Parts: sequence; structure tokens; C-alpha cells
Amino acid sequence: MIINKLGQALLVATVLMASTLSHGQIKTLDKIIAIVDDDIILQSDLSDRMQMVKKQSKGMRLPPNAILSNQVLERLIVESIQLQLAERSGMRISDEQLNQTIQKIAKQNGMSLSKFKKALEKDGVPYAQAREQIRRERLVSEVQRYRVGSKIQISEQDVDAFLKSSRGKSATEEEYRLGHILIQVPSQTSREELNAAEKKAKSLVKKLRKGADFAQTAISNSEGRNALKGGDLGWRKQGELPSLFANVVPDLKKGGISNPIRSASGFHIIKITNKRGGTSKMVKQTRARHILVQKNEIRSEAEAKTLINKLYKQLKAGEDFAKLAKEYSDDPGSKVSGGDLNWINDGDMVPAFEKTMKASKKDQISKPFKSRFGWHILQVTDYRNKDLGEELQRNQARQLLYSRRFEEELPIWLRQIRTEAYVELKNAL
Repeated sequence: MIINKLGQALLVATVLMASTLSHGQIKTLDKIIAIVDDDIILQSDLSDRMQMVKKQSKGMRLPPNAILSNQVLERLIVESIQLQLAERSGMRISDEQLNQTIQKIAKQNGMSLSKFKKALEKDGVPYAQAREQIRRERLVSEVQRYRVGSKIQISEQDVDAFLKSSRGKSATEEEYRLGHILIQVPSQTSREELNAAEKKAKSLVKKLRKGADFAQTAISNSEGRNALKGGDLGWRKQGELPSLFANVVPDLKKGGISNPIRSASGFHIIKITNKRGGTSKMVKQTRARHILVQKNEIRSEAEAKTLINKLYKQLKAGEDFAKLAKEYSDDPGSKVSGGDLNWINDGDMVPAFEKTMKASKKDQISKPFKSRFGWHILQVTDYRNKDLGEELQRNQARQLLYSRRFEEELPIWLRQIRTEAYVELKNAL
């Protein structure tokens, strides 16, 4: 409990004081520098955080020590208020959640967990200290999402208005990752040289469409500025495309190679290496149904396995799938519809289910298999390609609006909880 921290600190201080006095010595003790509701902030808390801020600044110019100290102390006060709110709300960050967060941070920095730990040690930050700080930040983030985010409502009318605005159109406009090869020709060139350049460009297009590696081809043949980067031009929105490519790129599919495009500088070859955003996003979907059998208070794991095998034999003998699903399936969401799971996108299901579903042919009844939910039998009933572009675009717009409003509301809420909290400052530093 946070409330115990004050009593614990006072007890430790009393014991240490008694110890120092008994030896006739006076030692500097860890001081309380702020009381924040039921919590306290110690001099060591401030010193540790100051050191962490300085190490993380990586050479950036920081304000004078006195000003930095006040800034860091204020941050600790507001953090303490939020952590107490989280505790009173019963919020917890489990070890598993914390481990996943740390692994994600390491991955974002292009490191394994062991390399991440070594990098912290090199910067003089103990792993245990960093781990505790990440836990605190996760809790703070959760309480902010709960207290601030839950009050933000984005209506369909808000999304419509945003998508019609110039900012909305720009934010959700389709983007292209482009590869580029330039076969250059001099400004003063003969017809023979021009024909040779065009012939070379057409030959490269032919090879690329047969599977030649674009990046390697660009490095070997292109005279464009990005040739040594494999011709990569990065992500470009349609409005940012050079006018030379503006009419060609939107008509190319992902992986598509353009015909040679003539310009004053030579012949250009464009490849769409990736696409994102926009109003078109074709997604392969699978329709499937399943029967789920789980162990429970009256059914052991062995009995669940026996039942799923029995149902499999009945299905192979011609029993109706929907009828057995309604009678025996332990999945409340699908049993009423005969086990039908509706249309499923790739990646929506747990790995064991996904693997079996992808290995199954249409109308084939799978053998019983186990996932973390229990024992399954599934049957793929149909396939389709669905354009989810508009839905994804609206979701993107909704998330952008939410983020904007969250950033507007968060400082207001932080000022409010800071004003309402009891804060008593002692002498710091």
C-alpha cells in the first residue's frame, strides 16, 4: 500500500537516528522533501530521477541544476498523484505485462532483451531501476487512459467532417513506397544514344517483371540519386509525387513495375513496393465454423478429448455440423448460429486455430486440435476478398481525432488533480 511508505520511512529514520546517536555520530539521512496525499517523495527519489534525466539527455543542453530539480520534483509529484489514483482504482501491471512492455521497448530500439540490459548498464542505469520506472509509466498511462480517454467520444459525424477537411484528406491519403531506377541520357544526345537508353530501360523492365531483384538492379544500373539505396524513394503521398509519376503510380498495384517513363533526364522505372492508407484495401477473408469442447468443473481434460473425438466421428459419418455445434459447443458466441464464426481476417484467430484453418480446404472437416481455449473441430465454408479500405480509413480518422482530443484534455486533467491534491513541500537539495 502507498500509505505505508510514510510510516515505513519514519520508522527507518527513527531506527537510523537511534543507531547514529548510540555511536555518537551524526549522519545525513534520506530526507522527506514532499508529502503528496498519502505518499511521500524522498531526497533519494529526486536524486535518482535527476540522474536518470541527465543520462537520458544524451548531450542535450539541460537547464541549471536548481531549475531542473524543481521541474523533476513537480513531475514526481504529479506522477505520485496518478499512481495513487491507479492504486485506489485497483489497477495493477503484472510481471507478464511488464516483461512484454520491456521486450517491446527493446525491439523498438532494434535490440534483444539482453542487449537492452547491457545498454542500460552502459548508461549507468540499473536494470531493476529501469524496470520499476517502466512499471510506473505503464500505470500512469493506464490511469490516464481510464480517467481521460474514457470521457472522449468520437461520433460518426466527427469522422465524416474530419475526412472532408483538407487536414483529414492529407492525413488519410493513400501513400506509396516507391522504388526508382533512372537510365540517364545527356541533354545533347543522338537518336542512337536515346534508342539505346530506351532499349536498356525496356530490357530492365522485362527482367524485373520476371522476378529480378529491384534493389540490386537499381544499384547496378540506376543513375538516380537513390541508386545506392536500392532506388528507394521512401513513402510518398499522392500529392507529393513528382508530376512525372503522378498519373502512373496510382494505377500500379503493390509490386507493380511501370513501363519506362520518358523525361528530359532519361528513362525512369517505378516500382510500388508497398501501399498504405487510402480508400482501397483488399483483404482475404475466410468464413469458418467450429465446435469447441472445454474442460470444466464436471468434465476433465481427458473427457473433453474423448468428447471431441466422438463428435469428429459423428461428423465424418454425416451428422449435421450446425446441429452438433448447437448441442455440444462451449463457445457461447457461435453455438447459437451452428458454430458460424462469420468472416475472419488473417491474424484474427489464435495461432493453433489460424494454422489449422489455413491448412483446411473448403468444406473439409478438420481433425480435432487444441488451442489455449480447448479442443476444436473446424470447417471452412467459404473464401472472399473484401475491400476494407473505407473502414480502415475511418478507423484511422477516428484514432487521429481521439489522439488530438486526448492531448487537449490531458493537461487540463493533470492541472485539476494537482490542484485537488494535498502537497506539502519540504526543503529539497
